[in-house]
Amino acid sequence: MNTIIAEKDGRPRCRWCGAAPEFLDYHDTEWGFPVDDDRRLFEKICLEGFQSGLSWRTILVKRENFRAAFHDFDFNRIADYTDRDLERLLGNEGIIRHRGKIEAVINNARRAQEMVQREGSLAAFFWKYEPDQSQLAEPQTASTSTLSIALSKELKKQGWKFVGPTTMYAFMQAMGLFNDHVEDCVIRAEVELARQQFQRPRAAIGKR
Repeated sequence: MNTIIAEKDGRPRCRWCGAAPEFLDYHDTEWGFPVDDDRRLFEKICLEGFQSGLSWRTILVKRENFRAAFHDFDFNRIADYTDRDLERLLGNEGIIRHRGKIEAVINNARRAQEMVQREGSLAAFFWKYEPDQSQLAEPQTASTSTLSIALSKELKKQGWKFVGPTTMYAFMQAMGLFNDHVEDCVIRAEVELARQQFQRPRAAIGKR
């Protein structure tokens, strides 16, 4: 079975949300709901990068520490970080102290600024990669897709780091570019309604 019965209310949910106590609220209120806020999109890419080689639970329990350490993932502020900020972050025991991943966040903040100049917003760029719903794999049976591979390739071309195809697939799942809750999950219908009501972002006038 792909679902569990949650003690919270006795209704079925995606099985993975029963793996740790922190997952249930994240599953019910965030995962798969469509996002067009640039700061949240940037935060998610950064946290997915930090997750590389680790569990999502490790990242989720430290998320507030990450937000405090990285100025709530305001990429305009992070883009101005100096070597002093890098050393501050490397000394912060509340986050993952991986030099390459921290440097990637700073690099990606600068790439995000460039993307906003070109596209009008991060959301306008990322939502161009929303898949055709008729071409989706069965929920939670894939870890990459043609579009996650294409997105990864384009971001790498633009100079982003820690944005591999599997990382981008997880990003697309979480940010609601498609609904990957299993068919019997009670939240699937809520996500589907949110996606139906969601206004897809478009590039600003004058942006390509």
